[in-house]
Amino acid sequence: MTRPLSQSVLPLRPWLLGVCLIMAGASSAAQSQTLPPQVIGDAIPAPLTATPGDAARGRAIVANRQVGLCLLCHAGPFPEERFQGNLAPDLSGAGSRWNEGQLRLRLVNSRHLNPESIMPTYFQTEGLYRVSNAVQGRPLLDAQQIEDVVALLRTLK
Repeated sequence: MTRPLSQSVLPLRPWLLGVCLIMAGASSAAQSQTLPPQVIGDAIPAPLTATPGDAARGRAIVANRQVGLCLLCHAGPFPEERFQGNLAPDLSGAGSRWNEGQLRLRLVNSRHLNPESIMPTYFQTEGLYRVSNAVQGRPLLDAQQIEDVVALLRTLK
């Protein structure tokens, strides 16, 4: 016995409505996050979020080879992490070399400072080439993650 289409779809409607609401919320959050930050000189002085960055969360992002990917190119004061990179500056002392705004710009879009940089643009979503469809239009790190990594890097004196 088959049910009419309207009866078979009814149980899915609340679920579908929930998904639509979640997607709409994520879309509006993504739109507010993707407003271009204001670059002044060699820095983005204003935080990307109202919530201060958390250095412990930043450390987890930097050390995670599936999220931040930082240690593929950088080395740093993370003795528990094996096989750290040597293609980019050592993160040890980053908080002494650069201020908060300078660190933020390097994460958001390092190519603003050096067009030949091999560092990914972690927050920029426009004007990029060869971007996977799976991440098209989405930043590699969200605004809070950027602030968390900046908080960590500021502690590395």
